[in-house]
Amino acid sequence: MSVLIVIPARHASSRYPGKPLAMLRGAGGAARSLIERSWHAACGVHGSDRVVVATDDARIRDAAQAFGAEVVMTPESCANGTERCAAAHAALGGGFDIVVNLQGDAPLTPPWFIENLVEGLRADPAAAVATPVLRCDGRALNGLLEDRRAGRVGGTTAVFGRSRRALYFSKEVVPYTPGNYAPEAETPVFHHVGAYAYRAAALADYARRAPGPLEGLEGLEQLRFLEHDLPILCVEVAARGRQFWELNNPEDIPRIEAMMAEMGME
Repeated sequence: MSVLIVIPARHASSRYPGKPLAMLRGAGGAARSLIERSWHAACGVHGSDRVVVATDDARIRDAAQAFGAEVVMTPESCANGTERCAAAHAALGGGFDIVVNLQGDAPLTPPWFIENLVEGLRADPAAAVATPVLRCDGRALNGLLEDRRAGRVGGTTAVFGRSRRALYFSKEVVPYTPGNYAPEAETPVFHHVGAYAYRAAALADYARRAPGPLEGLEGLEQLRFLEHDLPILCVEVAARGRQFWELNNPEDIPRIEAMMAEMGME
């Protein structure tokens, strides 16, 4: 099954305009843009056939081409990354069995997250979409709760049933946890990793469906699948000692840079 990785990126973010071009310093002090770091993360994935950046902005296109990325220009009307992935796949003439959406705000995504994701979708023919989830330790959960207390939109959490089918995704921290957890302790909260693997037909179908009220309230594109009763497979991934965080707000830059320094990422 052929695999296309798309990195959707837009400049006109309401929460953080110009986010893909934000600079992040690695352990050695080298500064690279968020989109470049996301590109390198995508290129480290084994088993993909092609990696492209999908954007509607000339500034992002020029920056991506400067570091060697292939760029597909997509319409400004794309409402989210999933619609942009659908547009990119169509612009390339289709033909891929699986399209991976590696969102451009997750430069710390380890390659095995995506590899496990694709393997999970291949092994479950009933699933239209698969997405990775990472069990939070106390340190990660405290980071999510700290963001919410400060009024910031931080990471997304996921809850799922025994069959690993998603029940819900939220920018609130779900499920509710009444107690405190030590930094290294395992918790019942799963951090939703910002990536998806779609079957090509499901991706094309998504772009034709209207957003539902939950997608509008949460601002989470994957809820469109759930609101139209299309199953999402949650694939649990292991950190293997790696830290993970998305860049959602300007305040996340020092947090991610500290993680890169601790992990020795250039």
